[in-house]
Amino acid sequence: MTPTPRRIYSQEHEQFREQVVKFIARDVAPYHADWERTGCVSRAVWERAGEIGLLCPTVAESDGGPELDILFSFVVIEEMARAGANGPGFFVHSEMVAPYLSNYGSAEQRRRWLPGMVAGTCIGAVAMSEPGAGSDLRGMRTRARKDGDDWVLDGQKVFISNGQLADLMVVAAKTEGDRISLFLVDTSLPGFRRGQLLDKIGNKAQDTSEIFFDDMRLPGDALLGTQGEGFAMLMGGLVRERVAIAVGAAAKAEHAYQVTVDYVKNRQVFGKTLLDYQNTRFQLASVYTEIAVARGYVDQLVERLLRGDLTPVDSAVAKLWTTEMLGRAVDTCLQLHGGWGYMNEYPIARAYADARVERIVGGTSEVMREIIGRSI
Repeated sequence: MTPTPRRIYSQEHEQFREQVVKFIARDVAPYHADWERTGCVSRAVWERAGEIGLLCPTVAESDGGPELDILFSFVVIEEMARAGANGPGFFVHSEMVAPYLSNYGSAEQRRRWLPGMVAGTCIGAVAMSEPGAGSDLRGMRTRARKDGDDWVLDGQKVFISNGQLADLMVVAAKTEGDRISLFLVDTSLPGFRRGQLLDKIGNKAQDTSEIFFDDMRLPGDALLGTQGEGFAMLMGGLVRERVAIAVGAAAKAEHAYQVTVDYVKNRQVFGKTLLDYQNTRFQLASVYTEIAVARGYVDQLVERLLRGDLTPVDSAVAKLWTTEMLGRAVDTCLQLHGGWGYMNEYPIARAYADARVERIVGGTSEVMREIIGRSI
């Protein structure tokens, strides 16, 4: 797909994009198949990404970051998606953990954690979901209780991206009065335990784990922000997170479209290429149109995000539309591959499996419809 020039990206952004593309070709693509077999990427790729400025680009200079706009983050998200590189969990690290620290962390917390996150020597994760509490945080059972100046954390989390590698986790737990608070958990402390890698149908190169906290003692300054205000902090971060998911979903659809165009141009059926058949062209035309509409809409919302006037409903609409569109696109594209589309050696098969989770992460499609419906 050759998209029209997008006004939201400047020449500086496009120069950065070239760096990202080179990084993926050199440091990600040659190793990604191995990561999919092992279920985890190497720490070396994180450190390399940090060396060239791919991680946490919006972190302030005073906290060890480059203090760039969010479009630099979105460039990384887009190019990783277009390469089918689901392994490195840069999204969670840069678009979830770092903003929580930047927005709510004390000067000491930011000084301790953010420089390492920017450098890729400290890997971040968010621990929110539990076996009995996903989108509905009221079912959360992980608790943190005060013990003198310290906190004692008990419970478990599940579906934690970067779970096997994370040095820092932003953990949601119930505190006094059953109110949710957020904690910065140093995973090297006693009482922290990683479960086994979870066996997923897609995104196999990205480590996803169950996590346990067994009477884990945290220092008093591990509390992030204000006690009992964790729910509001989580909800505040979802606008940016859902727009970022929408950016990635549109780019993943572009990836599926492009690998399919390349395939149908060469695949021979009854003496003609698949692209010679009107049905193939019509199917691809529909996919192309949906991607173009999604991209134009998402770019408008990104501009509003930059201005600071994007609402939770707007971000829910973007997340709902783009992830559902991605599901339709990969299904159509796999069908055009025929039996080969069902083989994992073909990129479209992996794209199909990887895409399914996009309608779940960051809030399910059903939750998005509820948010939008309540605004009517």
